Amino acid sequence: MSAGATRFAAMLKRRGSARPAPAPALDRHQGLWLLAAAALTVAPHGIWLPAWIHALCLLFLAWRGLILWQGSRPPPAVLLFALAAAAAAGVRLEFGHFFGKDPGVALLALLLGMKLLEARAARDIHTGVLLCLFLQLALFLENQSIAAAAMAFLGTLTCLGALVALADPAGSVREHLRSATLLLVHGLPFLLVFFVLFPRIQGPLWGLPADAFSARTGLSDTMTPGSISALGNSSAIAFRAAFDGPPPPPAQRYWRGPVLGSFDGRTWTAARFAEADAPFYRPVGRRLDYVLTLEPHNRRWLLALDYPGAAGPLVRFASDHQALSARPVQTRSRFALSAYPDAPVGTDESPAVLAAATRLPADSNPRSRELAASLAAGAASDAEILERVLAHMRAARLRYTLRPPLLGTDSADEFLFDTRSGFCEHFASAFAVLMRAAGVPTRIVTGYQGGEINPVDGYLVIRQSDAHAWAEVWLEGRGWLRVDPTALAAPERIADGLAAALSAEDALPLMLQADMAWLRGLRHRWEALSNSWNQYVLGYNPERQREFLASLGFDPRSAAKLAGLLAGISALLLLALYAWASWQRRTSDPVQRAWERFSARMARAGLGREPWEGPLAYGDRLAEALPEQADSLHAICAAYARLRYGAVQAGDQSRALEKQMKGIRIQ
Repeated sequence: MSAGATRFAAMLKRRGSARPAPAPALDRHQGLWLLAAAALTVAPHGIWLPAWIHALCLLFLAWRGLILWQGSRPPPAVLLFALAAAAAAGVRLEFGHFFGKDPGVALLALLLGMKLLEARAARDIHTGVLLCLFLQLALFLENQSIAAAAMAFLGTLTCLGALVALADPAGSVREHLRSATLLLVHGLPFLLVFFVLFPRIQGPLWGLPADAFSARTGLSDTMTPGSISALGNSSAIAFRAAFDGPPPPPAQRYWRGPVLGSFDGRTWTAARFAEADAPFYRPVGRRLDYVLTLEPHNRRWLLALDYPGAAGPLVRFASDHQALSARPVQTRSRFALSAYPDAPVGTDESPAVLAAATRLPADSNPRSRELAASLAAGAASDAEILERVLAHMRAARLRYTLRPPLLGTDSADEFLFDTRSGFCEHFASAFAVLMRAAGVPTRIVTGYQGGEINPVDGYLVIRQSDAHAWAEVWLEGRGWLRVDPTALAAPERIADGLAAALSAEDALPLMLQADMAWLRGLRHRWEALSNSWNQYVLGYNPERQREFLASLGFDPRSAAKLAGLLAGISALLLLALYAWASWQRRTSDPVQRAWERFSARMARAGLGREPWEGPLAYGDRLAEALPEQADSLHAICAAYARLRYGAVQAGDQSRALEKQMKGIRIQ
């Protein structure tokens, strides 16, 4: 074989043998940190993930825990590949596709569980932590409450603990937790600066049409028997109101929503209306000013207090006296509004609107029509017809219940003559049918009525269970007048809320039960805390950011200045952290502090320590340069190495070492 061939063969042999060293295996301690991070990450997603996916994720985590407990080997790659393929197929069957928020989060949660099953080396920790952090971010796509933030904080803390355990495998759990907490604390100033200065983006965190703004609850623009009573069991908050001064009494708290003017015999639907920048009436009389914090419902109505008056530029007014947002309310929003509860409205209503407000389907509710004709016979005015209809409904002993029986096509007939039991929509609908059949313009208004003052923060809280329907009757010279037929059977509903009006036969929602006062107290505190979170964190929208920056004398419209301010403050924070870390390093270890002073002193004499030079080697070089003090220099460097890197405790020896160092004389 020639010399060249020999060198080539040797090169190939070297290449073949130059495989990278295997990564160090994870110990049990590191595996537990990663397992804890994954468990804290996956658990909150159980509220939104399909049950089988969440159960499978927990099964994977339990399997990983068993592997750590028994010290057994991870499952083979073939099995993991088969599990991944089956999980992907299951997600495809569950959601019908792989695109979008829900299937994406489900797939990532399953992959996280399977990643833990094959975790063997440091890179698996890094991958698992990245998956955990991404899933913690995905929490905010579903919920941005304090609870979600707390869970994300705990998950992030545990992820940092896993990374610290990876870097310092000899440390204890307490040391890892302390280091992870310090890392989070170091990041808080940056979080605060970016929160205040980074341009706020109005809109949802997730914007695909299939996912955004879904699962909204609340009122709709139609009303059928049972549609509002279905909200009676929901304690979800619809909106909050803060008044400038005392709020109006409960009986005057009518929060106006969709106005329904068309009726097909069973379902009421919203009629068409005109819009303008100003109210369609002359605001007079008592004025109430308040700020409404509206939960997103993906509709334009603002549920303002009757009757909405002056408001900001983003508020529009409808000819049926609703307040509307310029665009659908898709995020939690604040509106400064006013109301004129005593103002007359609709006194000059158009004949077309009045004619539409008397229409009924020709073949619907015949018994109600017959009754209305008998009540209207001989009446001198529409006001007298109104009084006769109210008197009849009052005498009919109708029953108010949260669980009304199902009704058929002629819902007003069945309610008035057969079942005699209903919720507010039954009362309002039957009343409107009677009035229209008697020839008096009448329409339905849906919205909310009442509300509860939170004693902790003073906000008026209106829940979905406060959803309500009432009627409006138009009388010559007086315009549209509110008439609430529910009050005929259940006046307590208007004055004291839903719980006061229901009988013992109606199963009250949990939070409305009288023996749950302590639970309501807890809820008030939690909701007050959540309200503060909403107002000051989630409510920090582009408008409030502009106002805040302008109050500081900064032009919020200048993107370059804003970016410069953000970069400048971030740089100052980095410098401050660096200075603090340097100071900590110097002050936390007296031996190290003395050594650095000694090294600096030697450096001024031209005997500086090289970065790569250990203390013993440095001692040899100093002894060679200063032979008359060689023994002392050897002793100093050896003592430093022993105290700094050995198992002995420094104690008083650090002071003795410092005294030795001061004894060195340099010409």
